[in-house]
Amino acid sequence: MFNDRPLWGVDLGGSKIECVILESALNPVVIERQRIDTEGDQGYEHVLQRIQNLVNKMQWDTGLVPDEIGFGTPGSIDPETGLLRGSNSKHLTGQPIKQDLEALLNLPVVVQNDANCFTLAETRIGAVKSMAKPKDVVFGVILGTGVGGGLVVEGRLLRGCNLIAGEWGHNFMDASGGPCYCGKSGCAETIISGPALEDYYWQQSGSSMPLSQIVTEAKRENLHAIATVNRLIHYFGIGMSSIINMVDPDVIVIGGGVGNIDLLYTRGVDETSKSIFSPTMKTRIVRPQLGDSAGVFGAAFLTI
Repeated sequence: MFNDRPLWGVDLGGSKIECVILESALNPVVIERQRIDTEGDQGYEHVLQRIQNLVNKMQWDTGLVPDEIGFGTPGSIDPETGLLRGSNSKHLTGQPIKQDLEALLNLPVVVQNDANCFTLAETRIGAVKSMAKPKDVVFGVILGTGVGGGLVVEGRLLRGCNLIAGEWGHNFMDASGGPCYCGKSGCAETIISGPALEDYYWQQSGSSMPLSQIVTEAKRENLHAIATVNRLIHYFGIGMSSIINMVDPDVIVIGGGVGNIDLLYTRGVDETSKSIFSPTMKTRIVRPQLGDSAGVFGAAFLTI
């Protein structure tokens, strides 16, 4: 019922805070978009003040006043305590960020993790929107420094009663991954995140290099690099097949730095198809279209 009002979204990242105003849900044209440095090293209260200053400036520059703002954050709100959990931005972890933002801005806010915002944006105005036919079920996968995901059904974000719908990155994948920061062991994040793959290469070779270079070295027949890439492809297939077996999405959109590896869309898809329950795989595994814009656009769509 609010499809004709401007949508406000804020992407709260480790290095930058970005705010966007879209004309409406039906016509998501950017009215204004600005970003500033987060300056998280100066503490939580400082970051809150940075957010307030940015929102105030956007109001001043456009003459628009929000009635609600969506926020994408690293980590998610614990439904029992209201505190932010699982954030790699230490200044935000354990803070009542939704409550504090509502008090500071004097309006309602919606807070969701960045993977949910990514999935919502790619569904509504990104890779999924550009497909020929509408897609009912979309799973967004983040493969980067961390591993996570989000689930959108018929255009709406599925949150779940524990607010962890789509968090496949902390399902058990293999004991070789070792301890995870979440307190468990062998999570997908300990196997196929960028840092986990780089650590695996270091364990095999005794030397370190960024994942992009490891992929290049694999093409040059570096045996340790080949083993690392094979590990990625094998466990990517296991992870994606688990998602398909449980959720059976029309589309899986892959975001994050690891998602830039071309082999995921060839060998990775083949590996996935070997492991799913169905004899054929109709789920499409695709690249995103919005780049680092997905977070802030998805945050804006949280408010509809």
